[in-house]
Amino acid sequence: MVDKVPMTAEGHTRLEVELKNLKHNERPSVIKAIEEARAHGDLSENAEYHAAKEQQGMIEGRIQVIESNLSRAEVIDPKDLSGSRVVFASTVTIADEDDNESIYQIVGVDEVDVSAGKISHSSPIGRALIGRNIGDEVEVKIPSGDTYFEILKIDFI
Repeated sequence: MVDKVPMTAEGHTRLEVELKNLKHNERPSVIKAIEEARAHGDLSENAEYHAAKEQQGMIEGRIQVIESNLSRAEVIDPKDLSGSRVVFASTVTIADEDDNESIYQIVGVDEVDVSAGKISHSSPIGRALIGRNIGDEVEVKIPSGDTYFEILKIDFI
């Protein structure tokens, strides 16, 4: 059985753009850098060659990860969702113990951007929120200790 990789439509599009950039811009430029470094002679002490080969390995690895995730993607559009439970792709407003409010969208691993309020469904907060309802108090175990949140609002936007 192949595990599906949940992601939003926006996250899917971003991965496709990253893949295209890696294949059509990054990969050719690193191949060119390897060829130029090779032309400098002795490869055993050629730092540019080794750096370019390492960069090539990272690019090829990222391409494989993206292609795998896209092939197993389960695209979820929050606008198609409704209900009173926190689910993947929903946007949740929570309040901490000091009544400070935060808004998070639950997204896939490749979509995380904490500064934009996008947290992974597999993060401690994401795991604690999924399946919960408005008004629920949620305990989250984080590295700095346990903290508590109340779910104030769930949106599907």
